[in-house]
Amino acid sequence: MQHRIVIVGGGAGGLELATRLGRTLGKRRQARVTLVDANLTHIWKPLLHEVAAGSLNSSGDELNYVAQAKWNHFEFQLGRMTGLNRQERQISLAPVIDDNGAEVLPARQIGYDTLVLAVGSTTNDFGTPGAAEHCIFLDTREQAERFHRQLLSHYMRAHAARDDQPAASFKVAIIGAGATGVELSAELLHAARELAAYGLDRIRPEDVGITLVEAAPRVLPGLPERIGNPVRQTLDKLGVSVLTDAAVSEVTSEGLHTRDGRFVPAELKVWAAGIRAPAFLRDLGLECNRINQLVVRPTLQTTLDERIFAFGDCAACPQPDAEHNVPPRAQAAHQQASLLARSLRLLLQGQALPEYRYRDYGSLISLSRFSAVGNLMGNLTGSVMLEGWLARLFYVSLYRMHQIALYGLVRTTLMMIGDRLSRSTEPRLKLH
Repeated sequence: MQHRIVIVGGGAGGLELATRLGRTLGKRRQARVTLVDANLTHIWKPLLHEVAAGSLNSSGDELNYVAQAKWNHFEFQLGRMTGLNRQERQISLAPVIDDNGAEVLPARQIGYDTLVLAVGSTTNDFGTPGAAEHCIFLDTREQAERFHRQLLSHYMRAHAARDDQPAASFKVAIIGAGATGVELSAELLHAARELAAYGLDRIRPEDVGITLVEAAPRVLPGLPERIGNPVRQTLDKLGVSVLTDAAVSEVTSEGLHTRDGRFVPAELKVWAAGIRAPAFLRDLGLECNRINQLVVRPTLQTTLDERIFAFGDCAACPQPDAEHNVPPRAQAAHQQASLLARSLRLLLQGQALPEYRYRDYGSLISLSRFSAVGNLMGNLTGSVMLEGWLARLFYVSLYRMHQIALYGLVRTTLMMIGDRLSRSTEPRLKLH
C-alpha cells in the first residue's frame, strides 16, 4: 500500500509542497499525495491588496486545484478541516454547502500516514470593539473582492450625482502599517487616478483621503528602519496620512477611535494588523502558542506527534540563537516547503530528517506604480538597498518565481507573454 501524505492548506507553501511531491513521489507511485483545501482555486496571498484596489483581476491569476493536481500527479479534496483523530490517523472535513444551502459533499474522514498542516493565518483584530463588524479583512480572495465592490459602489454613487452638486470625497482608514497596509494605501491612490481617467471623476484623486494607522512608532515595524524610512517619505509625498503610536481602541460605522483620543473618519475601514493561526488548531490535541500556531521542532514536526508536520504562518518554528520564532513571511513558507519536499522523501527511506534554518533574503515593498523599496541579502553581496524601478522589477520577479515553482519555466513564460498581450485589450483597472 502506498504511503499516504495529506497536506491541508492550498496556500503558497502547501500548494508548492503538493506540486513538488506530486512530481516526484506521486509520479513514481512511491506515495499517494493529497491536497485538501476549502476552496477550488488559489491566488497568491501577497496579491490580495491589488485585487482589493482592482489593479489585478483575480479571475485571470487564479490557479485551479483540480487541474494542478491532474498535471502534477497528486489528488485534490475539497473541504475544510474540522478535526483530527491521531489514533486512527484520520482528519475530519466539514460538509461542503453550495450557495443555495444544498449539500455538495458530506462530512467525511481522510486517512493519512503523514500529515502536513499548512493552513496559513488570519488577521488578528486583538478583540478590538467594532473591528469584526465594521472592518474588512484581506485574508481571502472573497474579502478582497468585497472591498473592491464597496470601493466601486462609492464611485458609482458619486458618478450618478447631478452636475450641480459639489465633488464628492472618499475616506479610507487602514489599520496596520505593515507590508499589506502600506502596499494597499499606495495601490488605492493609483486606483483613484485610474478611475478618474476612466471618467469616474466626481471623486477627484486629491479628494481621496487615506489614513494609515499604526500602533508602533514607525511604519513597517517588522522590517529594518533603512526600508521603513524611505517608504514613509514616499507615503508622505503621495499624500497618505500616517499616524504612528496610535493604537485603535474602537471601530464604528463612521470611523475609528485611537487610545490617545483621536478620531479618524472613514467610509471604508481595513484591518491589516497582526496575525493568528486558525482557531480550530487549538482543538487538535497538539501544542499551540497564544496565537494558535502549532509548536514545531526544527524538523517541522509537531512536538507531540512526529507523524504530523506544520509549516508556514500556522507554525511556531524556533530559530537557533534567536529570541523570536521564524517570521510569518512568504519566503519562510517557500523555504520550508522546499525542505519538506526533501524531508518527506528521506522519511520514506527511513533516513534522518534535516533541520530548518531560516535565511533572510531581504524584503521588498511595492508602492504600486509610484515606487518600490527594499533590500536584498546574500552571501556574496551582503545587504543591498534597492529603490525605484529596480526594486519594482525584483518585486514582480517574486511572483514569477512562485509561478515557476507551480507551472514550470515554459508555461510561466507563456503566461507572461499572454499578460503582456492582454494589456492592450483590457482596462488597466477592474471596473466591475
